[in-house]
Amino acid sequence: MVEVRAPMGLHKKDCLRAMLQMPTVAARWLAATQKPWSEADVEALYRRVTPMQVAAAAVHSALVPGVRDAVNALRAMKIRIAGSTGYFREAAEVCYKPARTQGSEPEYSICAYEVSAGRPKPWMIFRCMEALDVFPPRRVVKVGDTVVDVEDGLNAGVGSVAVVDSSSEIGLSQLEFAALSDPDRAARRAAVRSRFEAAGAEGILNSIADLPAFIAKSETVLVS
Repeated sequence: MVEVRAPMGLHKKDCLRAMLQMPTVAARWLAATQKPWSEADVEALYRRVTPMQVAAAAVHSALVPGVRDAVNALRAMKIRIAGSTGYFREAAEVCYKPARTQGSEPEYSICAYEVSAGRPKPWMIFRCMEALDVFPPRRVVKVGDTVVDVEDGLNAGVGSVAVVDSSSEIGLSQLEFAALSDPDRAARRAAVRSRFEAAGAEGILNSIADLPAFIAKSETVLVS
């Protein structure tokens, strides 16, 4: 899981490529196939993985606790909201469906394959800004749960905020995280906060529920 989560946040094809570039994974690939991996292998794996991702997204697409209230609070503040994802559109729509039924769907959404390159390049953020007519960049905050999300925001010149508890960096389900002892939970939070700080995050929140207060304090406008 450490190897799987390390490139999380990238375009899913880029995730596969990044994992195959890891010496440990490359060695296991060579042992299993008797040849080094190639770009053709990346394409073949991507074709195999995409239907699995759609099925997994359908099982794990419930809203993170605090999202609905945060979205409602931000909308009351007249803040516009867009979403960007490394998913392809079919998988993204599976995730947006529960958001739509609970009134938390973003006004605009974009997938990594719909621009020339996904994170950490900033093109999805710029497309969101253009679609919602929000500028300059310092009026925008990018909120994410991976190191590459933080890098994405910094590369776009926008505020870059990371959420800890529900993050891919924590790597636990809601129930698994809640089951931790207080010391273990604090240790995991500290480790993730350290990674986000090292990446340059301008704001680090334990919960997405803390976002409206952060936005109000920083007087910025949330776009992605």
